[in-house]
Amino acid sequence: MDNFTVDFMTLKDLNSIFPILSTDFDDFWNYNTLKSELDKPDSFVLVAKEDSKIVGFADIWKAVDIMHLMDIVVAKDYRQKHIGSLLMKKVINLCTEKNIYELTLEVRQNNIPAINLYKKFGFKEIGIRKNYYGANNNAIIMTLYIDKNFKEELLSEKN
Repeated sequence: MDNFTVDFMTLKDLNSIFPILSTDFDDFWNYNTLKSELDKPDSFVLVAKEDSKIVGFADIWKAVDIMHLMDIVVAKDYRQKHIGSLLMKKVINLCTEKNIYELTLEVRQNNIPAINLYKKFGFKEIGIRKNYYGANNNAIIMTLYIDKNFKEELLSEKN
């Protein structure tokens, strides 16, 4: 993971991935959705890069005293390279920088790789949203309660 960096997404970053957004990333994300996220004061989009090539991103919303992880997306050719873990570490670190100690999300009940990633970081299943993603496609609600003494080094173990 030494070749990868994570920073806040810029409009220039978004414009650079626009041509490949629907093919190299999941189809939920499109230019207008991400552009809207960049314009919101309580929304944070982190981008993972290999050199200058964008290989993943995470979208987080601040809602009063919690953060809501909207998604972590990794380019199809870069999956299984721990980029999701790198993004998750930065998301958790951002929460603590903003003095937010609760991080929540919804995940498709059949998205086993994502569920495993979240569990690895200590997320707990706290509920189900029936048909959240359509008929017979439930979401699992997962939450991480972050220790107020959290330090990024605690997550520096190989994840």
